[in-house]
Amino acid sequence: MSGVNRGMKVAIHLALVFAAFILAYEIRRGLPFDWWLSNPEASSVFLWSLLYTAVAFAVELVLRNERSSWRFASAREVLKLAIGTGVTAAAFLIIIFLSSRAILLPRSTLVLSWLLSLFALVGIRLAWRLYYDPALALSLFTDRRRGGVPLTLVGDIGQAEAYLRRSATGSDREYSPAAIIALGPSDVGQFIHGVPVVGETGGLARHFTAVAGDSSARGAVLFLDDPIARLRLTTEDIGRLKSQGFRLLRQASLVELQSDETRAHGLREMKLEEFLSRAPLHIDAAPIAALVAGKRALVTGAGGSIGSEIARQLVALGCSHISLLDHSEFLLFEIHREIERAAQNGGASHRAILCNVRDEARIQEVFMDERPDLVFHAAALKHVTLVENNPCEGALTNVLGTWNVAAAARQCAAREMVMISTDKAVGPTNIMGATKRIAEALLPAHADGNTRYSVVRFGNVLGSAGSVVPIFKDQIERGGPVTVSHEEVERYFMTIPEAVQLVLHATALRSDDEKDGLRKFVLEMGDPVKIVDLARQMIELSGNIPGADIAIQITGLQPGEKLTETLIDDNETSTPCVPGITEISSDVAEKLIGRKDVSALSALARSGDDLEVRELVASLLSAVRQGPAMPHAPRGRGQKVA
Repeated sequence: MSGVNRGMKVAIHLALVFAAFILAYEIRRGLPFDWWLSNPEASSVFLWSLLYTAVAFAVELVLRNERSSWRFASAREVLKLAIGTGVTAAAFLIIIFLSSRAILLPRSTLVLSWLLSLFALVGIRLAWRLYYDPALALSLFTDRRRGGVPLTLVGDIGQAEAYLRRSATGSDREYSPAAIIALGPSDVGQFIHGVPVVGETGGLARHFTAVAGDSSARGAVLFLDDPIARLRLTTEDIGRLKSQGFRLLRQASLVELQSDETRAHGLREMKLEEFLSRAPLHIDAAPIAALVAGKRALVTGAGGSIGSEIARQLVALGCSHISLLDHSEFLLFEIHREIERAAQNGGASHRAILCNVRDEARIQEVFMDERPDLVFHAAALKHVTLVENNPCEGALTNVLGTWNVAAAARQCAAREMVMISTDKAVGPTNIMGATKRIAEALLPAHADGNTRYSVVRFGNVLGSAGSVVPIFKDQIERGGPVTVSHEEVERYFMTIPEAVQLVLHATALRSDDEKDGLRKFVLEMGDPVKIVDLARQMIELSGNIPGADIAIQITGLQPGEKLTETLIDDNETSTPCVPGITEISSDVAEKLIGRKDVSALSALARSGDDLEVRELVASLLSAVRQGPAMPHAPRGRGQKVA
């Protein structure tokens, strides 16, 4: 409570209790004013009132009600006050009965004093809250549905109440709550903070079909929980809403609240990939916050899908400085501008560094200047087909670049260095996966100092640059067809924010462990999803019918593409760590990739000899996996690596 310390609050509390007892006695007896000034019995009443106040003080010492803020008083505080005043009245009755029996004190006085003191204590909290939140008082006399886009809340009634309570005191009028769709029929017909509960999720389609006909009611839909996994809506339901012109929203996360787009109203428009079915993970943020708070961080590939999300979450979690490193001028400009906006009201200092991880001297210079505590290496060439056709580029970025970053992290005494890897590094059938697996194998060459090295391996992320989701979205917007390589192709998927949270959590696990050497982690990706099913879902989410409105075309497997991916190799063993994260270890003594191997591969890659690069990659990978070498590809044609 601003301006009033706890001692003053306790004093006001006791004064109200004292006055409530006197007033209760007066109401019960109906005495004239001069009686209080001249009658000797009045002194006894004052003594009783003092005793009652002393008991109230003792109860307050136990329950500590006045530690709670008056400004943010809620039903919980009211319940505690009711208990406290009730205990006070009961304890006082026991004391006076055992001491003098207080024959002259009407017992109804105690009931009245309990009610009056409770009303007074609740009243002062309400008055204080209204003083600080005048919009709350104004909302009692105005129609909150006037002005702004009509907003329909869909989900649990308790979550709806919490949102409405917060929005009632906000200044933003962009969205005006107009209706609630609850989970079950029992709440239909009720009003929550003046907003009617008009239906249940089972009848959502009927409700919005009716609303769609009224242009004044059509506006936005706020999903209070996962619409597919939790609210049991179908992709057809979502597609129908989008086609009818409704804006689909969810409440912004802590990271997203840093942006200007969501800061005012705390809502964010849902991306298409967020409606794709996947059970949400619940992650304990405390270890991540402890890892990041006050630390200097550096992110390579900071302009990419994963790197930019790592940067956002690091800033939101309170890192003291963040270095954004990328070789793409445009992508670096975009993420730096976003981080600048997020840090306008105080936050992490930041620096955008235009740099290629292949440049060893430049990387060392940057790391010595920035002195990061945490290094997240997300820079890589990841597109399977492009890297398959450009193996020299893949080797330089994925292998040499990782060596340079790992060496620089050790040289500047960074506490943690985390490499972002991929499921395509497991049993690789393409150059991209093979170079990433070799990159994993070179880290132990550096892991004998104070820097701790770890690898976090996961599958596809929904909505990342070059993934199937934006490709399908573009094809759907063009009217189709949606192209799928094979009917049986399936992949693991995870949302970008969820993947990054798990990456940070795995880093926190590594930070708490004193063991030397490289540690590898795999993220729990759920069940694999067939790409053709994903295509159907996205067509339905766009409000179209697969095969009728938008065709699905099978094109055949691309060079280096597998039907399915795995997260753990044949010679690796997995050990669960925490929900969502598994640690993996090799069952065989893998060959460590050293400076000599990296230099030889880099020299061949710079010469532009694709065939020699493939042969050396095959040889290094065979030694790492303790398995057969990959067949060579004919010169001039990008074939798959087996």
